[in-house]
Amino acid sequence: MALSFTLQSIVFKILYYEKPHIWLRAETKQDEQRTALTPNGAQQLIAAGFQVSVEQSQQSIFNDADYQAVNCNIVTAGSWVGAPRDAIILGLKELPEHDFPLIHQHIYFAHAYKDQLGWQDLLSRFKTGSGKLYDLEFLVDDNNRRIAAFGYWAGFAGAALSVQAWVNQNQGIKPALSDIHSYANKGSLLSELAKGLENSNNKPRVLVIGAKGRSGSGAVDLAKALNLRVVEWDLAETQKGGPFVEINDMDILENCVLVNQDLPPFITTEMLNSADRKLAVIVDVSCDPYGSYNPLPIYHQCTTFKQPCIEIAADKNPLSLIAMDHLPSRLPNESSEDYGQQLLTHVLTLDDKSQGVWPKALALYQQKIDSI
Repeated sequence: MALSFTLQSIVFKILYYEKPHIWLRAETKQDEQRTALTPNGAQQLIAAGFQVSVEQSQQSIFNDADYQAVNCNIVTAGSWVGAPRDAIILGLKELPEHDFPLIHQHIYFAHAYKDQLGWQDLLSRFKTGSGKLYDLEFLVDDNNRRIAAFGYWAGFAGAALSVQAWVNQNQGIKPALSDIHSYANKGSLLSELAKGLENSNNKPRVLVIGAKGRSGSGAVDLAKALNLRVVEWDLAETQKGGPFVEINDMDILENCVLVNQDLPPFITTEMLNSADRKLAVIVDVSCDPYGSYNPLPIYHQCTTFKQPCIEIAADKNPLSLIAMDHLPSRLPNESSEDYGQQLLTHVLTLDDKSQGVWPKALALYQQKIDSI
């Protein structure tokens, strides 16, 4: 009888769980309400034969009941540590800081391939535990373009923050932003911004650099939704090289350019010290203050939900800078649905990691592991 039961179990597993077990990890980064797998995406995985476990979360934009309704297995937050060894752990942001070996396959933004602080410690945990990392930032197609990105919503949310800061500056509020929060949807965000602009004598002139890219298009769309005056720059307009003194004639600057080479800065402290400066708010959507290619070399740390602004100038001609590395978290619903659907196409191929984006991602991981 025992043998018969075992055979039945094996047959059941082959028939119904022949595809990987996806384990959605609860996010622990403060103010991070986004997810890499929405209930809609989980439902599609289950329909395709995947087993899906979802950790309970107090901060996700989606309720545990939303996942339970599509037949996900609901598990305790943080229980991925003891998940079956063949489970693939899916998340977005950093793992909680620990030192135990990592034995699973993980998919998330590890921020460990560009010599970031602590990268060797993290990859050593993978090496010791014989785990594997498929970094979301480096899941790329044959043209080395990321197959899934939050860029559009980063630009949209960054532009929204810049308008809020500009309105508050005009009302004499100091600091221009503090203790910001997320929104249930973009409609409620746009409604609040429109009301703020109604109380202003004029509307800001917005310059978007990198307007043709993912984040740039999001910033442009936000400006147009509010009927703002928007100037769109891309490669043609920046080809001559900075600094660009024309920036001082704008009210708001949105930097949406991903720079991967050394080039003259877009702005300088000397330029911003001009008495004729109109520029009041800068949003660095690209947000890479720690890299050597930062085109806005006037700040050196990221900002947060609690303290969104760095005051570059606080006199009669204020200048606020916003540089958050998780801007899409302000619209966690739309950004998760969009990103999750982009990623889902490739998660559905995880039953054969010899194809698609997975071999290149694994090769890069191995290269980094070998460099330790």
